[in-house]
Amino acid sequence: MRYGLIGEKLGHSYSKIIHERIINEPYDLIPLDNEEFDKFMRKKEFAGINVTIPYKQKVIAYLDELDPLAKKIGAVNTVVNKNGRLTGYNTDFYGLKYLFNRNNISVNQKKCLILGNGGTSQTARTVLETLGAKEILTVSRNPAGGVISYEDCRQNHTDAEIIVNTTPVGMYPNMDASPLDLTPFKSCIAVVDVIFNPLKTKLAQQAESLGIKAVTGLVMLVAQAKQAQEHFRGIKLDDDIIETITEELLKHLGYENV
Repeated sequence: MRYGLIGEKLGHSYSKIIHERIINEPYDLIPLDNEEFDKFMRKKEFAGINVTIPYKQKVIAYLDELDPLAKKIGAVNTVVNKNGRLTGYNTDFYGLKYLFNRNNISVNQKKCLILGNGGTSQTARTVLETLGAKEILTVSRNPAGGVISYEDCRQNHTDAEIIVNTTPVGMYPNMDASPLDLTPFKSCIAVVDVIFNPLKTKLAQQAESLGIKAVTGLVMLVAQAKQAQEHFRGIKLDDDIIETITEELLKHLGYENV
């Protein structure tokens, strides 16, 4: 195995389709439990891997070097093996920033909520800071250290203007779930859900029903994959490939329009 994706559950993943379209070379999906993950990382039998839930933070302990952005975020989703030396990168940052810019969602001087406190949450915080957010609050079922509870969120922060979901709540196969009822959030102008399967989560559907702009994570997934391949192979790819592959994937999934 030269290139692939590791994570706990990968039945929802489109990564194989995307990466093999970017570069015509096999890309494997490798579901791993905790014990298997440890063995896999110690063996280092890969040229490059992507990393997803729940290993984006755990993988750091196995790395020899961290890209400065990945170090700042504290989460890694791309690992390159160069002669047995592992370097970690965060291409989710590029993907999420691309998603905001592509959909003309301005967060400058806005109050923002991030749902979830995992690795992607830290990425979202860094993106929002970079884009000039006025205030950023992280919401979690396990609040601690500056992270607020959902109850606190509903009672005191319904004036949030941007909401970013980084939790897996609502992801295939549990598509009837939603992390938050948006009804009280009268000031909200945009919801960004990083979930890409389903294409429209229950959270995104509710946002649209309330007249709130809603986007989900398919374009982010393609964009981060594009940058991951750049790290894997030491090449530079044109951004146009992101739109091309996104359109192709949507047609493959049975959707007419992007």
